[in-house]
Amino acid sequence: MSAASVIRHLDRERFEIQPIAIDKAGRWLPLELKQIDTNAKSLTVPTRASEQALSLKPETGRPFDIIFPVMHGPLCEDGAVQGLMELADVAYVGCGVLASAVGMDKEVAKRLIRDAGLPIVPYVSLKHETWKRTREESARKISTELGFPVFVKPANQGSSVGVHKVKELSALNAALEDAFRYDSKVLVERAVAAREIELAVLENPDAGAPPLVSIAGEIVPHHEFYSYESKYLDENGAALLIPAGITPAQMSEAQRIARVAFEALECEGLARVDLFLDKNTGQLSFNEVNTLPGFTSISMYPKMWEASGIPYADLLSKLVDLGLARHERRKKLVREFHGS
Repeated sequence: MSAASVIRHLDRERFEIQPIAIDKAGRWLPLELKQIDTNAKSLTVPTRASEQALSLKPETGRPFDIIFPVMHGPLCEDGAVQGLMELADVAYVGCGVLASAVGMDKEVAKRLIRDAGLPIVPYVSLKHETWKRTREESARKISTELGFPVFVKPANQGSSVGVHKVKELSALNAALEDAFRYDSKVLVERAVAAREIELAVLENPDAGAPPLVSIAGEIVPHHEFYSYESKYLDENGAALLIPAGITPAQMSEAQRIARVAFEALECEGLARVDLFLDKNTGQLSFNEVNTLPGFTSISMYPKMWEASGIPYADLLSKLVDLGLARHERRKKLVREFHGS
């Protein structure tokens, strides 16, 4: 849905577009533009022969100018595809390998954010093999350092997959078992009574200048928390408020945190920075960064920029320009050295 929306809103007078689908078997399939233009919600990819190869040099004989990776989850926004683009020496939109990998790993991201002096919610990190050997000790540590309730979540996953709210010790092991199905590392975070605040960040076209930050939006879940079901399966699962109902001082602080987080995690191009606003203390803290946020016409990232004065189509053009400019800068770097 995100990819179809991006394709529909790209400037056709400026860009020649070649859609590419990647199926669950890992095959890259070139599609006809009309397959996406005529389908507003989703896309049915036709079966192709597995022997068919897709080259980064289309039939025109010239390479793609730039790839716009609109994909979510592991192997898509965790630096894997970005690394492939680097190896192929093709320009691409969005964060590079480092920021993509760090952004996907919620625990590593929190470490860097903490080192940057930004507030985070207390957490305990568990590796699967270690947890299997130290279940009782790990449970005591969580009870002592965090208390209950807590949120259990895979470290490298998105869309709230494998996330559980655990209200008492007796339910902890089952939640961890499920979370470990999706990743070998799991975060257990203290559950705070918080509002979910989001901001869209855009790399400044003026290279070296501070990143641009939108006005904040707010997610108001109609379920106990913003789960996979409330995001995707329940049409009334949450309300999206733009701007967020916060004070001018809170808005300014939220934008500051988003700007610092974007730079601390070495982000480029774009990112959505998610924060918690404690309902009791009013304190803002970093939750996570999404380096390839949803891009449907009603997704928070483009909607927050639209509310901040950058229409969807203009935003897409800016992102392409940023990707091309970064590629040109990197081409000027010395990649090899011959001693005297």
